[in-house]
Amino acid sequence: MATAPAATAKGNSKSIYNGIFGALRTLLHLIAAVQFSYGIFYDYSYVEFPVNINDNAKPMHHPFGGKFKYLTFLDAIIQALYYIVSLANDFVGTNELTPKRPPAIRRFKDWLLATLAFPVALNVGVTFWTLYAIDRELVFPKILDPVFPSWLNHVLHTNIVVFIVLELFTSYRAYPKRSTGLTGLAIFMGSYLIWIHIVKHYSGVWVYPVLEVLQLPQRILFFAAVLGFTFSLYVLGEFLNNIVWAKEVKLAKRKSN
Repeated sequence: MATAPAATAKGNSKSIYNGIFGALRTLLHLIAAVQFSYGIFYDYSYVEFPVNINDNAKPMHHPFGGKFKYLTFLDAIIQALYYIVSLANDFVGTNELTPKRPPAIRRFKDWLLATLAFPVALNVGVTFWTLYAIDRELVFPKILDPVFPSWLNHVLHTNIVVFIVLELFTSYRAYPKRSTGLTGLAIFMGSYLIWIHIVKHYSGVWVYPVLEVLQLPQRILFFAAVLGFTFSLYVLGEFLNNIVWAKEVKLAKRKSN
């Protein structure tokens, strides 16, 4: 008899999580999926960067690599993919807090947020607005204002952070082993650094203006700082997940033992 109220309370908690709260979570996923998908479409289809800042300036843009040479664009694809997967999981997967045998789509969703969606989103958002505050010409020259609308700038550089933080607080996910997650993130970031050097080799133009003003030792330090910062964001995401979902993390550990 003494356990009945506790069981009832636990049942009510699950009911609330999967009821009204679940509907709001699905709405969040829908809005994010539509927003980032449209942002990718608009950026790819309608935004054309000017080749030169002025007639005498060194080119700031080269068609080689297209939009896929920008981490902002790649991150938008990651975010759109994550929220599309999350939306599909809402209907055909499970949002149970600690499922015994989570389906493949739920496992992929959890892995994608932990390994890429959260750290890359914060990397892009924080790095962009920090450099923008120091000197916007290093990352987003004023010449781009007529061709890159303000709403798109905020979708790709602001909303990515807002929505991924909301997601962190509204959906529990099981983090992979830290070595596994960091390996996946390192492969992605390492591949991107190789990619922008390939772009520089074939186009003669650095993807970001800030790299044009840095000497080789400074660029090495810059890349090392970016990698270190991104890895620290992974750890931050894991830490916040363990704080926000402390009970669920403990329960998941008990089930795995």
